[in-house]
Amino acid sequence: MKTAVAGGTGTVGEHVVEVARARGHEVVVLSRSSGVDLVSGSGLSDAMAGVEVVIDVASTKTVSARKSTEFFSAVTRNLLAAESAAGVGHHLALSIVGVDRAPHAYYAGKVEQENIIRAGSVPWTILRATQFHEFAAQIRAQTSFGPVAIIPKMVSQPVAAREVAERLLELAEMSPAGRVPDLGGPREERMAEMVREYMRSIGARGLVLELPIPGAYGKAMRDRTLVTTTDSDHGRQTFDQWLATQKH
Repeated sequence: MKTAVAGGTGTVGEHVVEVARARGHEVVVLSRSSGVDLVSGSGLSDAMAGVEVVIDVASTKTVSARKSTEFFSAVTRNLLAAESAAGVGHHLALSIVGVDRAPHAYYAGKVEQENIIRAGSVPWTILRATQFHEFAAQIRAQTSFGPVAIIPKMVSQPVAAREVAERLLELAEMSPAGRVPDLGGPREERMAEMVREYMRSIGARGLVLELPIPGAYGKAMRDRTLVTTTDSDHGRQTFDQWLATQKH
């Protein structure tokens, strides 16, 4: 199967590309490094030739609701237009658990992404997943000031990016299924403690302060809005197990 991966050089995208190739797919990576600009749409038409399914795991680094919405709106509309013109029969997108109940900041863009997909003409599947194990290191990098990391008070349910990629490929090989069961990690964790464990694993010193973010966005982080419910699926690898596999 010829499979295009939007955002194929990112955290989960790299795994999606690896898993797809291991399963015998012919993979087209849709990224700037391959001559495709997802935001402007440049290079998309040529890249879609012969593609049967598109897996969209593209992302952007922002906490601005406006910037996130602009990014995901542009990328999703461009992908769907190119897919429709090329006769692609399946659009598969990765979203985030709980976004419809917390449509704030970065999540606002993901909500709009889902809305555009549902309203489009290309048959679709949406998989929502919780944060990846890599999120602890990412949030530390974003919120550190010298030796101090200020981490939002947050209940997370981290899942292995590899397991998300494997689920995406399973779905890509099936018929479009609409919204499928969410995928979360095997257990809930406090984000501040995950950061502390990550720092210990790399031998980093410093103070981790856990502070609640005000407003609806912060409340969603604390009240389990962003973790799975009883009708969800769960990965196997815990955050501790993932840390043990990392080379620092």
